[in-house]
Amino acid sequence: MNFLSLKNTEVNLRQGPSFEYPIKLIYKKKYFPVIILDKSGTWRKIIDFKNNSGWIHISQLSKKKSAINTKNNSVLYKKSTIYSKPIARLEVGRLVLIKKCKEKWCKITSGDYEGWIFKNVLWGKIN
Repeated sequence: MNFLSLKNTEVNLRQGPSFEYPIKLIYKKKYFPVIILDKSGTWRKIIDFKNNSGWIHISQLSKKKSAINTKNNSVLYKKSTIYSKPIARLEVGRLVLIKKCKEKWCKITSGDYEGWIFKNVLWGKIN
């Protein structure tokens, strides 16, 4: 899957690949991850983790690695082991930025937190 993220804090999702098409919804999260499904010129058809789909202009997309936490109370650890100190618990839908991933773990930042979380609770660019 080809993941990208939203480049700006406010990005329009349109019904078709042109500025003439109506806006379906407005994303309000910078670096929100999306999957690229198709392309038409300078437009990309995307889908997000809530199954919203539509078209976004390429100027609004970034290669910044990000993901969404999909499990409630996911534990963020200081190191990549369950025996490490828990730093925080993340709620479902929490946006995280990916620093690096290895085997079953990803090092992430989210707000003031930085630590390790299991890969399998993340939806987004984790490889």
